[in-house]
Amino acid sequence: MIYFLKRPQSYIKDMKWKVFSTIFLQKILEYWFIYSIFVAKYCVMEKKQINVVCAVIRKGYKYLCTQRLRKAPAYTAERWEFPGGKVKPNESDHEALRREIKEEMDWDIYVGEQLGSVTYEYPDFIITLTAYDCMARNYDFKLLAHIDAKWLKQKEFNSLEWTAADKELIKEIWK
Repeated sequence: MIYFLKRPQSYIKDMKWKVFSTIFLQKILEYWFIYSIFVAKYCVMEKKQINVVCAVIRKGYKYLCTQRLRKAPAYTAERWEFPGGKVKPNESDHEALRREIKEEMDWDIYVGEQLGSVTYEYPDFIITLTAYDCMARNYDFKLLAHIDAKWLKQKEFNSLEWTAADKELIKEIWK
């Protein structure tokens, strides 16, 4: 009879251990999952690389500067840039620049020689920004994807709050 009474206690002990070990294992797996998400997001994943082209368009001694929309991340929203955009796969820089200016400004331009290129690392992506010397037959464009546009002399560039990549590009072109 004593043996019979001890058996349920050892059975309960075994069950407690099984429940405890199952919960413990679940917690370990839960923490491992959270840790792996953190590592994937902040430590291991490479930032997206974006190739962007921009037009340096001159009118006499002034250059066209455009102000970005508010919808971008805070570090680029409403900042100033030379107009342009992303290069799509299997698209040349010249094709991309003509397409982007047509889409964003409804304007046909001639894309000339490359002026300079910079690579800049933003918090969530890396941009390679390449500038081209461009010309237009007329200056009748529309702001379809920008807030504002200004024609400024090179010495007036400091009056604007530029995107970080464009700021570096200005230093590269006008050393």
